[in-house]
Formats: sequence, C-alpha cells, structure tokens
Amino acid sequence: MDSLVDRNHTAVMEFILLGLTYDPVLRVILFVIILCIYLVTVFGNLSTIILIRLSPQLHHPMYFFLSQLAFVDIGYSSSVTPNMLVNFLVERNTISYFGCGFQLGAAAFFGSNECLLLAAMAYDRFVAICNPLLYSVKISTQVCVQLLLMAYIASFLNTCSFIICFYSFCFCRSNQINHFFCDFSPLIELSCSDTSIPAVVSSFSAGSIIVVSAAVITFSYISILITIMKMRSPEGRHKAFSTCTSHLTAVILFYGTVTFIYAMPKSSYSTDQNKVVSVFYMVVIPMLNPLIYSLRNNDIKGALKRQLDRKILFK
Repeated sequence: MDSLVDRNHTAVMEFILLGLTYDPVLRVILFVIILCIYLVTVFGNLSTIILIRLSPQLHHPMYFFLSQLAFVDIGYSSSVTPNMLVNFLVERNTISYFGCGFQLGAAAFFGSNECLLLAAMAYDRFVAICNPLLYSVKISTQVCVQLLLMAYIASFLNTCSFIICFYSFCFCRSNQINHFFCDFSPLIELSCSDTSIPAVVSSFSAGSIIVVSAAVITFSYISILITIMKMRSPEGRHKAFSTCTSHLTAVILFYGTVTFIYAMPKSSYSTDQNKVVSVFYMVVIPMLNPLIYSLRNNDIKGALKRQLDRKILFK
C-alpha cells in the first residue's frame, strides 16, 4: 500500500478498486457489454445535442433542457465508466488519492445536475400544459438560463460538500474499495477518523437536492394530471399525455434506482446489489435517456428525418 507517514498514523495515498467481479470470463463479457453501452451513450447523447443545435424547430425550452440533460449524461457516465473498463482488463486497478476525490466530485456534480434538470423539465411540462397562455413568459430564454445556472450552482455546492468531507477523512485501515468507483459510502467505511459530521453534511446536501427535485416533479405531475383529467377532448388528453411520457419514464428510472441506493436501509441489500444498481443508474440510464426521448418524440424523429434527407439531397 502506497502511503505517507504522519505523526499518528499511516495515510493512504492510493486506493484499489475491487470492481464488480473476480471471474476472468465474466470480466471479459462485462467489458464488452459496458464498452458497447458507453459507446452508445456517447454517440446517442452527442447526436441529441447536435440535432437540437442544427434543427431550428427544436429551438424550444423543452429541447434546450434535453440537450443539457444529454451533456450531463455524457459527463455522468464518463465519470466512472472508463475507469470501470480499465478495471476489467487489469488485475489490480489503482486510483490515486486525488484521482479518487476527483471521481467522487464528478459523480456528485453530474448526479446532482441530473436530478435538477429532470425537475426543470417537469416544471417546463407543467407550465406548457397547465398555463399554456403564459408559457412564453414563464419559460422564456432568460428563465431557462436562470434555471440552468441554479442547477449548476446547486450541483457545485453539493460537490464541494462531498470533496471537503472526503479530504477531511483519514484513511489508515485499508486502501481497498469494494466498489467499481470511489463512492462515498465505502469511503466512509474505510476511514479511521470520525465520519459522523461529514456523513451528516453530505447526506443533508445530497438529500436536499433529491427532496427539492422530487417535490417539484411530484407537484408538477399532480397538477398536470388534474389538468388533463379536466380536458374534454380525447385528442387533447392524448397529446398532453404523449408530451409527458418520455420525461416521466426517465424520472421513474432515475429516481427509482436512486431511492433504492439512498433511501432503503443498508441492511436490506448487499454490497453486490448496491454495485448492480449503481451500474444501472450511472451507466445504463445515461444510454437509455436519448433512446427514450428519440423513440417517443415525433419532433425529434421529424428533425432527424429532415437532417438525413438534407444530407442525402446534397450528396
């Protein structure tokens, strides 16, 4: 174990990520699967960003937030997936002390952003369906930028709380992290210093973002449901439902897994289950989001068709 001798203890200077499995055959299979998922994630989300930028008909607040979500999904997946892929190819996957702090911070930043952007998108749908006449005022370009800045600032503050807590820890017991990335929970278990205050601070910081985001989403969709039920036209109801389906699917997938990880009692699931669920919400969901929005959104499918037709025409 690489270490630095302190007055009272030996401080860990690098960590060993134990990863998902020790089985060499399973490691190869998982490497291929996760590499394919990561490539689809990057390609799908980049394509979403480029398509929205190139298509004037998609220059709309809903798609502005969707392009930001695509950017965050790339960052979220990239914060852990490349290192996870390396873990499948080497016998001993190490990460430096500072690299571990950076990875923890990146995961916290993009994860917080995911929550807040989903909340902003829910608010956008709420205004569009419940107050359509005031939509251009309440969801103006200025409001969109302000919401985005608020999301980034809140995510940055949450990230700072995790990083400050991480660097306040003393790691002198072991340097083996039973996970595929530097998650906060296994780091707390490795620390030999008092972690009660850092645990409370980080839990309050992350919990505040999750609770506020979930409250905005819940309020928005309850209001949307009430408004839809009051509609007399079946076509109006169908159109309103169709504009929310993609976002609601993404919300259920993300918050369902996050709730499993952070809300359920630790004694009710094992470390291996924690790893599997973490793979789903940090690796798989960023791949699913562009597929969910593109397959169920006629505007995006129409814009994609026009771009492809334009390329064929100019060949």
